[in-house]
Amino acid sequence: MKKIIMTLAILSSPLGAMAADLSNGTDNFYKSDKVTAQKVTFKNQYKMTVAGNLFIPKNLNKNTKNPAIIVGHPMGAVKEQSANLYAQKLADQGFVTLSLDLSFWGESEGQPRNAVLPDVYSEAFSAAVDFLGTRPFTDRERIGVLGICGSGSFVISAAKIDPRMKAIATVSMYDMGAANRNALNHSLTLEQRKKIIKEAAEQRYVEFSGGEAKYTSGTVHKLTENSSAIEREFYDFYRTPRGEFTPEGGSPKLTTHPTLGSNVKFMNFYPSVDIETISPRPMLFITGETAHSREFSEEAYKLAGEPKELYIVPGAGHVDLYDRVNLIPWDKLTAFFTENLK
Repeated sequence: MKKIIMTLAILSSPLGAMAADLSNGTDNFYKSDKVTAQKVTFKNQYKMTVAGNLFIPKNLNKNTKNPAIIVGHPMGAVKEQSANLYAQKLADQGFVTLSLDLSFWGESEGQPRNAVLPDVYSEAFSAAVDFLGTRPFTDRERIGVLGICGSGSFVISAAKIDPRMKAIATVSMYDMGAANRNALNHSLTLEQRKKIIKEAAEQRYVEFSGGEAKYTSGTVHKLTENSSAIEREFYDFYRTPRGEFTPEGGSPKLTTHPTLGSNVKFMNFYPSVDIETISPRPMLFITGETAHSREFSEEAYKLAGEPKELYIVPGAGHVDLYDRVNLIPWDKLTAFFTENLK
């Protein structure tokens, strides 16, 4: 088995001690008493197993065809983080819902673990449509998709070539291509980008020769007085009981961290190119008023065709919309999918 090392010294430090901010009704591990939950698996087009949680309203009429929604988790997370919450809350409103683990993450197949392959991430959503569209109690003409954070860019990528996705929504979207090419607010220079690419390319020699695997980015494991506001924001979710989750067989040292050698695949990922071709299928972009990621939702909205809507949640940051049930606009999401999956 290959050893693992981190690219930042701080990542090898013990978990830092910090009290989680549980304001505004944080409820990442919400369990609904109105739905039946079932673990499911299905194959993607490349015969890789995708794992998910299927949520069925207890009062659902299984003798009719019902609308369904697929929910994708933040990049580096798993379905137990944010996706299950959204899937259950929407199932509470009468939808059949399915949260999934992207390939290479959580309970879905893919080696090496935590590898980045955007096209295969997007394929997981089309495979989920295959699965839902063949259930006797779902209507294959009324399937919507919802992507949180990085999955927002993956559902857009999938919807461009999969017209079976009838309504597309994103929450706190990260355009994972733009974020890696340019960083936030286009703060990454071309020279810096080339340095990252060079390091990743050299790492391929190491791993090809059986050497240690490296992991990059993700959420820090310890806060210091110099930690940035964004590092603190993600730490409060991923490194505290508020949202921390380590999949079975995994290591908390590796959660959220993609492999260094594969992460540059995002440099070639352009989900917003041709986004207008999704029209006339409706799109909803939800972002927080103070979210550091707001630029990605605004850019995608600008480029998208009609019908489209940009909904800005007052007082909300990026991670706030992962699990703060008092801030998440449930009524907006319910109305969007109800209207467009009718």
